[in-house]
Amino acid sequence: MTRLTLRLDFTNGAKLGPGKIRLLEAIEATGSIAAAGRSLGMSYRRAWLLVDEVNRAFAGPAVAGQTGGSGGGGTALTDWGRELVVLYRQVEAESRMANTTALARLESRLGVGEAGAAAKDAGKPPRGR
Repeated sequence: MTRLTLRLDFTNGAKLGPGKIRLLEAIEATGSIAAAGRSLGMSYRRAWLLVDEVNRAFAGPAVAGQTGGSGGGGTALTDWGRELVVLYRQVEAESRMANTTALARLESRLGVGEAGAAAKDAGKPPRGR
């Protein structure tokens, strides 16, 4: 099945796509930027930079540090961060639904693709000139 992937390019220059949303979801699940980054196969620095981009993009932060008791602090999504994830997923779902027919038509016209064509052609003798 064809996957619809959205990246939102905002008028202030900010960008939001599936990678940043997955990171926010992982932060919500783990309570930590470091653990979220590890779960997605990225360094803490990369995860931190992406969180910083998201936090700078909007009027309020999506992710905030928490001071903590015996276990120390952590990181959590703000109310805005949770709403941001919900809104992005809503746009994604509505886009997929609105384009079901066009996506099905495109999918019905797919060839074997570049990888499949290369494998298929590997068994054929070279064409003469």
